[in-house]
Amino acid sequence: MRARIYRPAKNAMQSGKARTKVWVLEYEPEAPRQPDPLMGWTSSTDMRQQVQLDFETSEEAVAYAEKHGIPYQVFEPHDVRPRPKAYSDNFRFDRKVPWSH
Repeated sequence: MRARIYRPAKNAMQSGKARTKVWVLEYEPEAPRQPDPLMGWTSSTDMRQQVQLDFETSEEAVAYAEKHGIPYQVFEPHDVRPRPKAYSDNFRFDRKVPWSH
């Protein structure tokens, strides 16, 4: 029963960055999910997959895991690359990579 501590990535379906500043502690699955033969839904006997705790900093999450004796692994977030700010930057004369049809 190991826990993961990480900062979630930005949702690909939204342009906002909601819930990307919090740190999340969640348990790794102990048992595989199995499809229900009647309905086809996936289910699991592992109830810890439903637990997800939010923390302001990674230090708070690590302190919580150590206090309760939970083995954990911390995943550091990736750096976000800066992107062009405006659509017109695609057509600038001094662009480093030529753009054409």
